[in-house]
Amino acid sequence: MTSAARPDIPASGNGKSCCTPSRQPLAGTGTGGREHRASAAPSPPHEDVQLTGGTFGMGDAFGEGYPADGETPVHEVHLDAFRIDAAAVTTSMFAAFVRDTGYRTEAEQYGSSAVFHLLSTSSGADVLGAGAGAPWWLNIRGADWAHPTGPASQWEDFPDHPVVHVSHNDASAYCAWAGRRLPTEAEWEHAARGGLDGKRYAWGDELTPGGEHRCNIWQGSFPKTNTRDDGHLGTAPVRTFPPNGYGLYEMAGNVWEWCNDWFLPKYYRNSPVRNPQGPTIGAGRVMRGGSYLCHDSYCNRYRVAARTSNTPESSSGNCGFRTVALA
Repeated sequence: MTSAARPDIPASGNGKSCCTPSRQPLAGTGTGGREHRASAAPSPPHEDVQLTGGTFGMGDAFGEGYPADGETPVHEVHLDAFRIDAAAVTTSMFAAFVRDTGYRTEAEQYGSSAVFHLLSTSSGADVLGAGAGAPWWLNIRGADWAHPTGPASQWEDFPDHPVVHVSHNDASAYCAWAGRRLPTEAEWEHAARGGLDGKRYAWGDELTPGGEHRCNIWQGSFPKTNTRDDGHLGTAPVRTFPPNGYGLYEMAGNVWEWCNDWFLPKYYRNSPVRNPQGPTIGAGRVMRGGSYLCHDSYCNRYRVAARTSNTPESSSGNCGFRTVALA
């Protein structure tokens, strides 16, 4: 779409336009649809992994990140113990939240969300336009968590896939209902490293050790040809790829995962050593892990230190979340 057709989903530089398109608050909606009460019914079980915390080096030890992302300097962080989801929240888990609360996601309130062009099942009037500078993103009328590739699709066909088309605000609402929270960025990176301090990926320094694909990212020529060497064009079911050293699945690729922190590129220069909570202000909320669209020719943010951000209202077909248990 052109910027005139949908100015609230602009492309961005530094390889970010392949990540997730951005949009701004929808005028007049306020906080409508955001249900922040504890569950009246049993919430879906969360398979937690208990992490003891400790000290690790946070940041990019290889100098491979985009300077504007603020992945350096590597700095010491100490975390208290915490429990984190073994895998991303799935569509079936999110469906239980919606059934219990009647919650309407922001994509539903906007009436559309961003779908990657090769995954769209829509045509005609339901295609509201393509992303300015990122034509692989289509703004699809009726795309949301329950209709991940367009209004003709159903979440029931993807029950064990990570839920997508959820904004940061939607993820926070789910957490409030489930009695949980989003991880801090430091907790997320510590968990993703799986005990391998200073490594490039969640499993080591080689992308495909022994020729084995360890994550769901793009193979081929982005954005037109995906050879699917890893077996997937879009999302993969959770627990498809081997877990990292802590028993956590898909900490790289598949879907971006929201963190609690505001995003500030210079934050690492003076962040607290113990249990950093992120800055009090920032340019959007932090996203971690990369997605099925990441490719080393354009966006290599599936590295464990990689970070990016988006506005809290934004949603797309490649962004989800996992949760942390309350202390």
